[in-house]
Amino acid sequence: MSDSTVQCWLVEREIGDRDFVTLVYATPDGSRYQQHERSSTALRTGPTVTAATEIPEDELEPVPDDETRKRYAEEVDRTAERYDPDDPI
Repeated sequence: MSDSTVQCWLVEREIGDRDFVTLVYATPDGSRYQQHERSSTALRTGPTVTAATEIPEDELEPVPDDETRKRYAEEVDRTAERYDPDDPI
């Protein structure tokens, strides 16, 4: 297990049909990501979703295709321009 972390930015938030929200955080270059689901209740009562978060390197997955990598990198740029890392989003 790695002690090293990477600052990742929120690039996607999707509301599912089971009362869950899928959150995707990606590295600044869009090449790696972490995705997880939180219930709408957990979003209201749990930790705040922030513009960026530190994620252990070994918990990041490679982004499978160039189109998604480019989209994630562009979304990181947009998010970073509008928000500070600790801003709720």
